[in-house]
Amino acid sequence: MLSKVRTARITAAVVATALAVSLGVVAAPSASAADNCWPGESNRWYCYNVPGSPVYGTVGNNHLYPDPSTVVGYMNSNPSWFYCKEDGQAWVGGPHPNRWLMTVADNGQLGFMKDTDITSETDPVRDC
Repeated sequence: MLSKVRTARITAAVVATALAVSLGVVAAPSASAADNCWPGESNRWYCYNVPGSPVYGTVGNNHLYPDPSTVVGYMNSNPSWFYCKEDGQAWVGGPHPNRWLMTVADNGQLGFMKDTDITSETDPVRDC
């Protein structure tokens, strides 16, 4: 036999759940696209990313081409900031299979992150 206190708690929980559902307070998981990257200060764009992702160097002295064979640092922050995006580069997969974003790794090295390591939608980021 349930005690009066326990019965009252169960009843309150059921009523609260029913009320929350009827008011739309309980949110179902969304199947929508990822949040967009957003503009910040100094021409930077902020995006959510996978913490610990590698940042790749550039080809030679040309800072517009990522070098997918050279890791120059890692991005442990989330969200992180990016200068711009480059399309038509080395294959990375995902919804933008040839997109890389220019940034600065946590160790201060300029480089690029793969679009697949960024969980925000990167379309709004300006082109390099």
